[in-house]
Amino acid sequence: MKEEKILQEVATYVERKLSGEGSGHDWWHIVRVRKLAEKLALAEGGDSFICQLAALVHDLVDDKLVADEGLALAEVRDLLTRVGVAANQTDQVLTIIQSISYKGGNQNHLDLTLEGQIVQDADRLDAMGAIGVARTMAYSGHHQRIIHDPEVAVRQNMTLDQYRSHQGTAITHFYEKLLLLKDLMNTKTAQELAKGRHAFLEAYLDQFFAEWDGQR
Repeated sequence: MKEEKILQEVATYVERKLSGEGSGHDWWHIVRVRKLAEKLALAEGGDSFICQLAALVHDLVDDKLVADEGLALAEVRDLLTRVGVAANQTDQVLTIIQSISYKGGNQNHLDLTLEGQIVQDADRLDAMGAIGVARTMAYSGHHQRIIHDPEVAVRQNMTLDQYRSHQGTAITHFYEKLLLLKDLMNTKTAQELAKGRHAFLEAYLDQFFAEWDGQR
């Protein structure tokens, strides 16, 4: 019961912080990632409490959303301590949320615990499939990035600053991130889930380009 109470208190805090966020990193993204993390933890034998807790707070320290990552991290630590999370569990959660962001592929080499792998997979699954398409368009609109320009090339081997520059288009983002995620999944369960979501992305792009060229 104590763990459920902690999760509810943290969820209430995060909902208050992220409700209305307009770039696709809103409260409902958190809800979906938490559900996926819980599902993956059950299938893979991970610590469900740690996975759900990290899923709930993972975007509170995202450099896309906060001006000062250090300050944001301290606020999350204070939150977890205040609601009664043990010190060693707090350390686990903070390590996870500092390590799972895609960041243009610049963090894919990091060693993660099973719980870290699960939360990273859950977050990345929510960037794929129908939800991934919707979030890409929301994020692009939020940052005044156009949908498509055939003259804009897909970027490769980007630095973090280049990845965060909001250059490119919504469609190039598919090739710079979304279509790469299937092969970056850590757990077998996520690898299976990613197959269907990846196929949806490919089908969407096929339809998109056909419509763009007036063929359908």
